[in-house]
Amino acid sequence: MRIVILGSGRGSNADAILEAQQTGRLGRARVVAIFSDQPEAGILALGPRFNVPAVFVDPAPFKTKLEGEGEARFIAAVQAARPDLVVLAGFMRVLKPGFLTAFAGKIINLHPSLLPSFPGLDGIGQAFRRGVKFAGCTVHGVTAEVDGGPILDQAAVRVAPGETLESLSAKIHAAEHALLPVVIARLSEAENA
Repeated sequence: MRIVILGSGRGSNADAILEAQQTGRLGRARVVAIFSDQPEAGILALGPRFNVPAVFVDPAPFKTKLEGEGEARFIAAVQAARPDLVVLAGFMRVLKPGFLTAFAGKIINLHPSLLPSFPGLDGIGQAFRRGVKFAGCTVHGVTAEVDGGPILDQAAVRVAPGETLESLSAKIHAAEHALLPVVIARLSEAENA
């Protein structure tokens, strides 16, 4: 299974995927490319470290969505990598119909809440401010509805008494790093069954 990772930030979830690949825990999946919409994103530094092409793709003209010329550039770049699965790992843009159609049924996302609760931006902060007793993360299929696609798996973490937003964030990020590679490995084994 050929994997393409899209990310906008430091790349901690992509790092977890690549570490799982390196230690044989990614099933039959192999990361073949990393693309970012941010030229200075930390995720791009993972490419040389893991011997995977890592490229900035210009997302202009919009700041929060992938549309128009930027969408066309991303579609072309991802198609050239011939992915079986596109993994959104901290990709901070709303995908539009052109991209969703080009890779229909092949896109998954990691969201830092137990969906359907707290979709959209700042899932951890939303959960923390609401005072939930359990928070966590979700891997889901991507559809036109933001964070509304089918849930593939979830990991819950208990919100301890006296928990801070920072400590809860750290627990959820650790859960993300464990969950995402497991889901990818499971999907790769199912594809090859």
